[in-house]
Amino acid sequence: MAKIADLFIRSEHADLLKKLNAWDVAYHQNDAPIVDDATYDDAKSRILEIESEYPELAVNGFSTHVGAAVSSKFKSYPHAVPMLSISDVFNESEVRDWYDKLESKDLFVELKVDGLSFSARYENGVFVRGLTRGSGVAGEDITANLRTIPDIPQKLSGDFPSVIDVRGEVYMARADFIALNENSDKKFANPRNAAAGSLRQLNPAITASRKLSAFGYTYGELSERTWDTQSEYFEKLESWGFKTTKQWARLARNVADVQDMYNDIMLHRDEIPFDIDGLVIKVNSVATQEKMGARANSPRWEIAYKFPAARGITRLNDITIQVGRTGVLTPVAELEPINIGGVLVSRATLHNADEIARLGVKIGDKVIVQRAGDVIPQIVSVAENGENSVPFVFPDVCPVCGGAVVRENGMVARRCVNSLTCPAQIRGELEHFVSRHAFDIEGLGAKQIELFTNRGWIRGAADIFTLIDKYGDEIRKLDGFGDKSVSNLDASIKNARNIDLHRLIYAIGIPDVGEVTAKILAREFGNLETLRNAKEYELVKIDGIGETMAHEIVSFFNDEHVMSALDNLLQYINVKNPEQVNIADNIFKGKRIVLTGTLTKYTRDGAKEILERMGARVGSSVSSKTDIVIAGESAGSKLTDAQNLGITIWNEDDFDKAIGGN
Repeated sequence: MAKIADLFIRSEHADLLKKLNAWDVAYHQNDAPIVDDATYDDAKSRILEIESEYPELAVNGFSTHVGAAVSSKFKSYPHAVPMLSISDVFNESEVRDWYDKLESKDLFVELKVDGLSFSARYENGVFVRGLTRGSGVAGEDITANLRTIPDIPQKLSGDFPSVIDVRGEVYMARADFIALNENSDKKFANPRNAAAGSLRQLNPAITASRKLSAFGYTYGELSERTWDTQSEYFEKLESWGFKTTKQWARLARNVADVQDMYNDIMLHRDEIPFDIDGLVIKVNSVATQEKMGARANSPRWEIAYKFPAARGITRLNDITIQVGRTGVLTPVAELEPINIGGVLVSRATLHNADEIARLGVKIGDKVIVQRAGDVIPQIVSVAENGENSVPFVFPDVCPVCGGAVVRENGMVARRCVNSLTCPAQIRGELEHFVSRHAFDIEGLGAKQIELFTNRGWIRGAADIFTLIDKYGDEIRKLDGFGDKSVSNLDASIKNARNIDLHRLIYAIGIPDVGEVTAKILAREFGNLETLRNAKEYELVKIDGIGETMAHEIVSFFNDEHVMSALDNLLQYINVKNPEQVNIADNIFKGKRIVLTGTLTKYTRDGAKEILERMGARVGSSVSSKTDIVIAGESAGSKLTDAQNLGITIWNEDDFDKAIGGN
């Protein structure tokens, strides 16, 4: 049973890591969060719990992770001192657990401003370079943009070190955020998104046109230090010309002092003119900070005490339906607009019909709305039934195309069956088709797809590859387009014509087939034609493919409309099949391999790719079916499991020799 439990845990870890990485890219790199803070924090807390219990998963896991990779749109530079994250806590008990381990009990408590972190480097008092946090190791060059912000001095005043990286937060005050949205065609979801989107502009003039503010709060590289505490450093920052959150900060000598400040700030949170999402609690002594040091991704001497989600009560005016690419109907609450923590909320998710029933919510009710993490609002419960409230009746026809709506046995979701001509599904399928792990066509996002499909220029995936040839001149005349953007889109489309087989399999949207399964299918069948003709009994023999998925795959390729569209697409693309290996000379063909520990000559992904190209099946956990475990340095429980089961164990040198002739 323990082995089965391990399998589920490791599968959960892989799923969480994939989600968190995607969420971090959306938040840190694209300035467009796709989940709320509460969802992110829950996932983060769970993955750290798993990595604590299974240390080998932490080697390339979330415990060593900070931010997201820098965007290719910007030049990047390394941080002289890594720019780490802060560990989160959510209640007084967790604060006490951290506090009890401290040698120095004197604390400095400041606001956790909800903005975008920056590092501003000064040499002999002159501002020379500005970076985002980026990956924590390297950041994006935003020097020209930071120069447009009045709160960031171009030259330090007073007595300053010869070299210092001042670190802080760029933010947008709520009043400035409201003014920006009132006077701009582009509407931002909240002040944090507005600040991040304004700061990470390639054109500094756009940054300058938006009213951004900044606080300083810590430092990176430093030539000499003339302060002994965090509170003294705040005084230094202000003497140099920076603003700080000093007026709200406090010294604390115990957990009760911290909790008093937490309660007070929570009570008066709306009176603070900018968004905050918690407190930052630091050991005040800098000498103690330096002695305590840091973990892989966060200092030991500070924690973030996060606030709960912001809530408000408003009227539910209506419930509308959105249709996704798979035909699933998702109900959306249309609310009487309400300002919750500086954000005007007018819509919230209701997930599905069962959720509406669980909440007992009716159109006209007053509902409690939670803005968890300032991103996706949700209805928590009914606050008051309206006198004339009306129950919502879930539609039995698609509101977009009029197709029948079905609820399949054992499923919660309701789905439009008209997958061939439903405009909403077609748009969704096209968005999936051009996504990063599919054809990866930059410049063709949801807005562009909606625009081009509405005009009839794109009716299916194949039309993408003739789009510029047929309609390039007309596209150039549209708002937001020009010669350069059309040329870039054309280049991206042409580049996408050459695609790996596994990316094509993922892109065409076979039900239940994700990235991992697409790689398995590409490896097992070698080319698209063989896969198209595969039988269910052949598919179910493959590790990771069950009867339901096998049936979906065969049904997909037996649909004549789907095959017609696929044949049309194949006229415009070149599919790169996976390299076929000489089976007679390859000892890995068909073997089940597990990697554990740290490899010195290869990355984990690199070793996995080599093994998969040679026909091996690389698993995440050890079982009696495992043929070989390749153990690097600091191998953990997987190595122990292999020893207990009598499985062949190789070190990295064994692996290196084995692939030498292949």
